[in-house]
Amino acid sequence: MSIMNESNKKNILLEVTSLAMKISKKYVEPYSHPKSPQKYTQSQLLTILILRAYLKTTYRGIIEIIETSDQLQKRLLLKRLPSYSTLKHFADRSHVLEIIDKMLADIIQQFAPDAEEATLDSTGMETSSMSAHYRTRSGKARKKYVKLSLCVLVGSMFPAGLVVSWGPYNDKREARPLLAKTKTVTQPQRLFADKGYDAEWVHEFCREDWNVESWIPPAVHRDDGGVNGYYRSQMTEEKLKEKGYGKRWIVESFMSGLKRTTGSALCARTEKSLFTEAGLRVLAYALRR
Repeated sequence: MSIMNESNKKNILLEVTSLAMKISKKYVEPYSHPKSPQKYTQSQLLTILILRAYLKTTYRGIIEIIETSDQLQKRLLLKRLPSYSTLKHFADRSHVLEIIDKMLADIIQQFAPDAEEATLDSTGMETSSMSAHYRTRSGKARKKYVKLSLCVLVGSMFPAGLVVSWGPYNDKREARPLLAKTKTVTQPQRLFADKGYDAEWVHEFCREDWNVESWIPPAVHRDDGGVNGYYRSQMTEEKLKEKGYGKRWIVESFMSGLKRTTGSALCARTEKSLFTEAGLRVLAYALRR
C-alpha cells in the first residue's frame, strides 16, 4: 500500500518530484557514459537526492521511503530501485552544485515576476546533530559550520543566488561570487543587505555594473561618526526607510522556512558531500515553493 495520499488533493512531495524531474532533464545527460549500465538516468538519481534533502533522511532512508510508495516510483519513472551506494557515488562524482545553480536559475525564469527587489544574507548549517543545549552544557565551542549565502527575491521568495562555504567568515567574502551569480539570473530594482555586506565596492558593483540600487546600512568606524565612500555616505536612516529597507527581513523568513522544512543539521561528513547536501536543501525548498 502506498504511503502517499490517494485523494485528488495535490501532494507536495509528488509535485516536487515531478518538477525536479522536469527541470533536471534540461541540465544532465540521460546517462553519464554511453557504455554505462543505463539502469537509472541521471535525472532520476538527482531527483532522489533532492527528495532525500527535502525529507531530511539518509541515502538508505530515501530508498526505503520510495520503496513504500508506488506513486513516487511512478513519478520517478523507476523500473527498479537504486541502491543507496549508487546515490552516494552519483552525489560524489557529479557537479551537483553547478547543476543546482542552473536549476535555481530555471525556476526564477519560469516562476518569478520581473523586476522584483532582492535581499542578501547568510545562515549556518550544522555538521553535527549535537543540539545547541548540549553544546552549551558540554562547553564545546562551535568551531565551524557550513555557511549558506543567499540572494532571495522579495516578492516570490525564490533564491536567485547561492554560495556554499565554511563559516564563520565575514559575509563580504562570499558577496562577490553571490552577486555575480545573481546578476546572471535576474535584474531586481533594488537590493537590500545588512551591515555585514557594507563596502563601497558592493555598491559600485550593484549600481554601476548591475544597474541595481543597493541599500545597506553603513558600519561606522570613524571616531567622528562619518562614513567614507560616495555611495556609503548616502545610506542614511531616512533614505533606507524611504526605499523600503524593512523588506530585508524577507531573506531571514526564507532561511527560517528552509530550516523548519529541511532541517538545520546536515547528514554528510566530507566537505564536498556537506556542500552538496546544503545546496540540495535550498533547491528542494525552492521547488516546494
